[in-house]
Amino acid sequence: MSQDLVVSTVREILAAHEPTPLTAERRWDAELWADLADAGLTGVGLPEEAGGSGGELADAVAVVATLAAGAGAVPVAEQLLVAGPAVLAAGLALPPVEEPMTVGVSGELRVEGGRVTGTATDVPWAGVARHLVVVADGPDGEVLALVDVGDLEASDAVDLAGQPRGSYVLDGVPAQTGPVGDLRARFALARAVQLSAAAETVLAWTVQYAGERVQFGRPLAKFQGIQVQLAQMAGEVTAVSALVDAAVQRLDRGEPLELAAAAAKVRAGAAVDVVARLAHQVHGAIGFTLEHRLHHLTTRMWSWRDDAGNETTWARVLGAAVAGDDPWPALVGVV
Repeated sequence: MSQDLVVSTVREILAAHEPTPLTAERRWDAELWADLADAGLTGVGLPEEAGGSGGELADAVAVVATLAAGAGAVPVAEQLLVAGPAVLAAGLALPPVEEPMTVGVSGELRVEGGRVTGTATDVPWAGVARHLVVVADGPDGEVLALVDVGDLEASDAVDLAGQPRGSYVLDGVPAQTGPVGDLRARFALARAVQLSAAAETVLAWTVQYAGERVQFGRPLAKFQGIQVQLAQMAGEVTAVSALVDAAVQRLDRGEPLELAAAAAKVRAGAAVDVVARLAHQVHGAIGFTLEHRLHHLTTRMWSWRDDAGNETTWARVLGAAVAGDDPWPALVGVV
């Protein structure tokens, strides 16, 4: 399946599942997930021999970006770009790709005798996912642990968009374990991919609205102040896209990911403030209503900004690398 066909298929499925405000009774779009799974899209980029649908990293990124732009309330980014690849890299068996999988990098967990004990906090899609990949302390340092949480109760919490984000208390739960690898960097890059796609879509909507909305006898886009705001948004979107693309390419080439992912996540997070704020200003704040399409994306952007480490977290990683005795490898490691 070509990448264009992948994107068009995701868009067709999304068209049948218009985003609506999430509620206590509807925390995710189970029907959307089912349709994506039926089309083999919940395993894109994961090897067929391991139980995935095959395809390249670029295909998985395209699926994630398209769903992010369409405000799809499903854990596909976590499954295709983070948990799934991390599980395979650790030499573990991949759970069925039809079953949602998520990732947690916060909390205090310990692995002993193949069992995980402790609390995993701030887990996206908690209560929805069947499988959870976490970072835990082992006898010889950090390890990756894959846990079946289908029968475990998660705390009842949500992010700004109303999507599940809770905690699990793991009391000696059986787990498969392996090396952590670049799990954290992958998580940061996945969120940067989603932020980039959402910001690009918000920009397109805002340009369209400014061209159609007439005020004082002419379209908003004819006013110099609005033109400046649109230009600022476009500059942010372009910068984020460039760094995200560079990080994805490094991952695809099998090169060290941490610094490139750090740069992409820092830049994407910083862009949220400008893009979301100016989009709502140009729209005259109508986008804050629950039913407006702008609401669905900007609330996700504000939430994704803090996920997987915010700008401060990853700026410290970049700063520590540049402050070393030889900063050149750090400087070229982001592109």
